[in-house]
Amino acid sequence: MSPELAIDVHGLGKSFGTRRVVHGLDLRVPRGEICGFLGANGSGKTTTLRMLCGLLTPDAGEGTCLGLDVRRDAPRIRLRVGYMTQRFSFYEDLSVEENLEFVARLYQLPDRQERIEGVLRRSGLLDRRTQLAGELSGGWKQRLALAACVLHEPELLLLDEPTAGVDPKARREFWDLIHALAAEGMTVLVSTHYMDEAERCHRIVYLGTGRVIVEGTPAEVVARAGLITFVGLGSGLAGVAEALRQAPGVESAGAFGQTLRVSGTDRAALQAALRPWENRPGLSWTEEPPSLEDVFIHLLSEPRAAA
Repeated sequence: MSPELAIDVHGLGKSFGTRRVVHGLDLRVPRGEICGFLGANGSGKTTTLRMLCGLLTPDAGEGTCLGLDVRRDAPRIRLRVGYMTQRFSFYEDLSVEENLEFVARLYQLPDRQERIEGVLRRSGLLDRRTQLAGELSGGWKQRLALAACVLHEPELLLLDEPTAGVDPKARREFWDLIHALAAEGMTVLVSTHYMDEAERCHRIVYLGTGRVIVEGTPAEVVARAGLITFVGLGSGLAGVAEALRQAPGVESAGAFGQTLRVSGTDRAALQAALRPWENRPGLSWTEEPPSLEDVFIHLLSEPRAAA
């Protein structure tokens, strides 16, 4: 039996003037899943999220969000969805608690104080309830934004690059909250450029030029890419990386400290490109499974993702 779908849309399209941002997009997300939304800047992720939550009307396509028609039922969808934008969008001259009180009144929530106490506790914001939102660090601002998004107990969370600019510890704690919410049945669609975050998703969807290019679990996406990766260990790798980027068969060559990751899909061409560097003193090579970041860069370079 197929799982019940929180999102089920087909052929979605959206243009702004002559610029077509999303076209022919199909997306199905089961309830209770954390789905990662990946893609280059300008690939249509934010526009898609705004169509799904009822803030934008599609120019083409059809489908449902939480069983409601994305065209006809936008006001009803907005009441059942939590949407967190890229930028902090709350009042910086109000306290944490005052911002949550404002959101609770917007939704005309019953038992407002009880709900606010609960979300403050869950988000770790109890000790900061009287602090002005503008005085919070980036990580605490994101916690406040998430708390406001879940205050009305939505069935679906749409998060648009929610941890951009946040330190690693705060990002991990933020994702722990997301997983706790998903464990209780909430569906999450989250756009991100962080590969460690994508790996924490149950499934990922890669967008290119407004359409889905590849989707599956992180392991499935890596396996389907057909990518081959060699890793060099040594010093002075910047020059080697620059030379390899010009070699046939090399799709990417990136130095990370004393390691150099070189990837491509043509094994023979890749080995030929590496041959001049095999006997360089102090530089050793091993083949490793490609990482999700290797695959992401590979997908970025594909014509269908960049056209």
